[in-house]
Amino acid sequence: MPKDEIKDMSFLDHLEELRGNLIRSIIAIVVLSIVAFATTDYWFAAIILGPSKTDFLSYQALCWLEQKYSISGLCINKLDFVLQSRQMAGQFVMHITSSLVAGLVVAFPYVFYELWKFIKPGLYPNEQSSTGGIVWYVTILFIIGVSFGYFVVSPLSINFLANYKLDESITNQFDVTSYVSTLIFLVLGCGLMFQLPLIILLLAKAGMVSALFLRSYRKHAFVVILIVAAFITPSPDILSQLLLALPMYLLFELSIILASREEKRNMA
Repeated sequence: MPKDEIKDMSFLDHLEELRGNLIRSIIAIVVLSIVAFATTDYWFAAIILGPSKTDFLSYQALCWLEQKYSISGLCINKLDFVLQSRQMAGQFVMHITSSLVAGLVVAFPYVFYELWKFIKPGLYPNEQSSTGGIVWYVTILFIIGVSFGYFVVSPLSINFLANYKLDESITNQFDVTSYVSTLIFLVLGCGLMFQLPLIILLLAKAGMVSALFLRSYRKHAFVVILIVAAFITPSPDILSQLLLALPMYLLFELSIILASREEKRNMA
């Protein structure tokens, strides 16, 4: 839609257009959630409960590394906990909740596409050209972040919490709602966290941050990253927090590089 036509649109017209974008996004999420709800026998056991089983891909990879390079302590052969439902509607509620989250994760690229369709016409031509391909970048970063949260952060956190005991006489019996909530929080948190370079790049394009500013606050950023990693990781396991903090810091450094390139491109 041309920019002059956008200027002629009233506030209610903008709301009507936004309503259409939101409705299409919600429909996509609901449809995919229904598919997830109907196929629970596969995806819940294989995906949601995957990190709770010792044959999970990440645990098998650790065992392979231990055997390959003779590094003791890597292999995880036991997850000492039992999942249970202590509420009458617990499993049903978790069925619905996990299905909605699955629908949201799968539909996320389309939801962002609908949001971007609403925002893009309001930008100037140079702003539109400088943000070309943003939907693909957001999607790729989101997939990488979700994968990192699912295959790295979640298994390590679950393993630590499952095997942590004050005394051998205490048995870990986790409510399934607690387990699934923790998994969802970690996976979605990492998916959103990996959008950092893109957010910094957009702020750099808008002139709100500079590479010099980011470099001058490296130490502060590192401390903040450690705090965020400790918050996102539900376990006090230092290894899990460092494994989360390291890619976050690398993303910050990537943001500096992107901001620097954007400044050089604007000066050219």
